[in-house]
Amino acid sequence: MPTVLEEAVAIQRRYYTETASKYEQMHAHEGIGDALNSKFIEAILQVLDTRSVLDVGTATGFRLVELRSALPEAFVCGVEPVGELLGVARRNDVSASASLIRGSGLALPFADKSFDVVCEFSILHHVREPQTVVKEMLRVARKAVLIGDSNRFGQGPLPMRLMKVLLYKARMWKTFDWLRTGGKGYRITDGDGLSYSYSVYDSFDLLASWADRLILVPTEGGGPRSWLHPLLNNPGVIACAIKENY
Repeated sequence: MPTVLEEAVAIQRRYYTETASKYEQMHAHEGIGDALNSKFIEAILQVLDTRSVLDVGTATGFRLVELRSALPEAFVCGVEPVGELLGVARRNDVSASASLIRGSGLALPFADKSFDVVCEFSILHHVREPQTVVKEMLRVARKAVLIGDSNRFGQGPLPMRLMKVLLYKARMWKTFDWLRTGGKGYRITDGDGLSYSYSVYDSFDLLASWADRLILVPTEGGGPRSWLHPLLNNPGVIACAIKENY
């Protein structure tokens, strides 16, 4: 009988297999979906004089094409565990712009410091142990790690956001989340498949301990709700962890 983790992985892989042909219509807006976020990412990569970049969980590889356009001289690579998504990428001729490798972010098939920049866009909230993926990204990165993902503390009405912060600071969030999901730890929705409760701030300590500089940027417009509570401002965050001495 499969474990809860094995069952969760199977559910998510099946979801992406079944929706591979319409993945971009459903998910292209996630992570850094709008033009301003994309331009910001491209600018960071150019400032860092990026010669090689890895996209973890590249799906159909549509962002690899954007990265190739911004970095025409760089080696661009995407790693993705779902074969059907890679199949769409190859049919769309993404391999003409970048390398495509089947693999998991939980154990990246690359040596230490293999890429100048390693990035992920909206995959960590689909992983039960996102910190394992972040550690792998930090391991294979030389100059920077870029994460564009969800922020649970910026989602929902203000009382709920405050409660999330309090539970997290009291180290009770995982217990609360386990109870509210009936012991599974995940939820399933039509538009996003299987997902876990995740915030980019969960990875703050890992990123900050590796980086010389850490830049945090909200992914959605509308302005901050309060300067007193930066965790509560935005449902999505881009974190740029940069090494200045590499």
